[in-house]
Amino acid sequence: MQAAERHWERGSLPATVRVAEAARAAGNFVSFNWIGYPVYRPDHPKNDFDAAQYTSWTAAATQTPEQPAADNDLADELRALVQPGDNEFSEVALQSAWFGTPLPLELTRKRVQTIVLTGIHLDWCIEGNARIAHDNGYLPIVIGDACGCVRPDQEAAAMDRINSLFAPVISSEEFVRLVS
Repeated sequence: MQAAERHWERGSLPATVRVAEAARAAGNFVSFNWIGYPVYRPDHPKNDFDAAQYTSWTAAATQTPEQPAADNDLADELRALVQPGDNEFSEVALQSAWFGTPLPLELTRKRVQTIVLTGIHLDWCIEGNARIAHDNGYLPIVIGDACGCVRPDQEAAAMDRINSLFAPVISSEEFVRLVS
């Protein structure tokens, strides 16, 4: 389902790689968190609304048993950047890495203040997580060209909303310049 959006063809994957490589090279980034979002989650707890919504998302999907698991895997280019000590987990609450995951404790223990966000579903997961980060006193920064909406025509409005309300949106090029 997420793979059908073909984000790897839109430029957001190479921009994410540039950002991660620049952050690693800078050496002062204390926490890398690779966060997945499983669209296919039949065994997650859900209320009646969640069940109806999940069914609407997946009813037309024609997937082999292996495809749902693969849909949440890191792309090979990102998998190559994961290092020992990095956190890798999936969201368990819709659009939030903050509930039911190790993220809040990780950030508190390491005294993180600034959070750099990249990834797919700019208008869902990235926006939601940036809002929660901001509301909890962090400085979220969204790397605009390292993100993507389901449809490319939705991206400008999402970036404008994010940048205007709670997190600066900068380019991967600007991020690399700032950390180098």
